[in-house]
Amino acid sequence: MLCPERGAPLREAADVIGDAFHHGVTWVAVPAARLDADFFRLRTGVAGEFLQKFANYRLRLAVVGDVSRHVAASDAFRDLVRECDRGTQCWFVPDLEALGGRLVS
Repeated sequence: MLCPERGAPLREAADVIGDAFHHGVTWVAVPAARLDADFFRLRTGVAGEFLQKFANYRLRLAVVGDVSRHVAASDAFRDLVRECDRGTQCWFVPDLEALGGRLVS
């Protein structure tokens, strides 16, 4: 499921999870630009809660878009992105083409 690029910033995973269940999907692609600014500041706990909700509901998340400025600004966020990208639960990808490539490999 691909979340629209336009819309209010997403702060709560529940904003998306209900739609994902309604459509019976296992992957949700969220544009990085739609995530609330607090998602990228790990000390707020927003990212942790967001990612944990997806894990709890056994849904996978792809954050699609350029997060390089957030990675450059925070060692902790850089480490989160690296760890997520090594796993199968959440990925940070630059675009939908990259997501498609990861999904088929």
